Amino acid sequence: MKKTVIPFRYLLVLMTFVHTLNLYIDRAVISASKDSIIADLNLTLTQWGWIMAIFTLGYALFQTPSGYLADKKGPRFVLTSIVFFWSCLTTLTGFAWNYVSMMMIRFFFGAGEAGAFPSLSKVVFNWFPVKERGTVQGINFSGARVGAALGLPFVAYLIGLIGWRYSFVFFGVTGMMLAVIWFMLFRDKPEDFKYISNEERDYIIKHRQVPTAEKTSLPFSTILKSKNMWLAMGQYVASNFTFYFTLSWMYPYLKDRFNLGGVETGLYASIPLLAGAAGNWFSGWLVDRLYRANSNLIISRRLPAIIGFVLAAFGMMMMLFTKTPQVSIVFLSIAIFGADMTLSPSWTFCIDIAKENAGAVSGTMNMAGNLGAFVTIISFPYLLAWTGSHNVFFYVCSALSVIAIGMWLLMKPDKLITHSK
Repeated sequence: MKKTVIPFRYLLVLMTFVHTLNLYIDRAVISASKDSIIADLNLTLTQWGWIMAIFTLGYALFQTPSGYLADKKGPRFVLTSIVFFWSCLTTLTGFAWNYVSMMMIRFFFGAGEAGAFPSLSKVVFNWFPVKERGTVQGINFSGARVGAALGLPFVAYLIGLIGWRYSFVFFGVTGMMLAVIWFMLFRDKPEDFKYISNEERDYIIKHRQVPTAEKTSLPFSTILKSKNMWLAMGQYVASNFTFYFTLSWMYPYLKDRFNLGGVETGLYASIPLLAGAAGNWFSGWLVDRLYRANSNLIISRRLPAIIGFVLAAFGMMMMLFTKTPQVSIVFLSIAIFGADMTLSPSWTFCIDIAKENAGAVSGTMNMAGNLGAFVTIISFPYLLAWTGSHNVFFYVCSALSVIAIGMWLLMKPDKLITHSK
């Protein structure tokens, strides 16, 4: 019997964490580069808003197709391909010469990143017992937040050192190396990996979710007939509407409102993102703790998400009353901690109701959520132009979080999507 000191699935979590770390560092580069890119390419603020948003539109539109691809081809092939592709686009961003070229590069960059989390859902379904699922999803999404948090101050420093163009090249080459490492080390299922111990392989197979007897692909029309699916999509719009403020406009908002320097702003802006990572860790732990306590899918998914949306609504509402960067960061951190508490139960919910079709179903939820993020990125500068204040934006974030609580009260993780009405 093969024995390993550290179970391989623990090392696998580290690998997926690094993928999400890289995913969001690449996104943070564009936010921290705002002033340099606007100056070099002679852009307006609304044009910049569209550059930020077009990435999210490409990301949203290719979620479901990439999810189907992950279900069909497996996460080893899909993740290797898309990580290499989006890393090439990261490098290419450094060679953009005008507004149109930047728009095109960013759209395809978003399309390339679209398959990341649907593929990771397939990894979780194949490799992890049900009772570990929430923690793994929490760790994966925390990598996204840690990546953005580390990226903002580091990229601001790197831009000052080598310029924004070479900064994109640096991160692009790093991503290509990660793609090669993933292809060499990962296999789609523990049954196909010869270096895992027999004990761990048997344990995973015994405790992971049992696939349906007849493996069939869910048509997109069937997915959209599910009430569960629409509720999952709606609440994820609310979650992303709040969180994407941190990826797109938080850095320039803090810098302009409080007249801060670039590196100082990056350090401030990293705090809510680290709070988001903590929210993912806590929520992932809570999902699994509640499930182990009573094996109740409904409570273990619903309660962490509802707590998260309560905190998100409170934090964004309190942004209306802040007067200093320090107080703003406190309430933004509460809001993002809460918004990120909703991620582990959301993605775990998709695996619960979809099983081996987790890629397609989670991709559909993420598509809706990122269409919400697209609206966030576009609405922020337009609401400011129309009203002369940021207050309306924070009202909308809070209201959507309250609506999402009602949606979670109707969601049923114990009802497979194939049986949904």
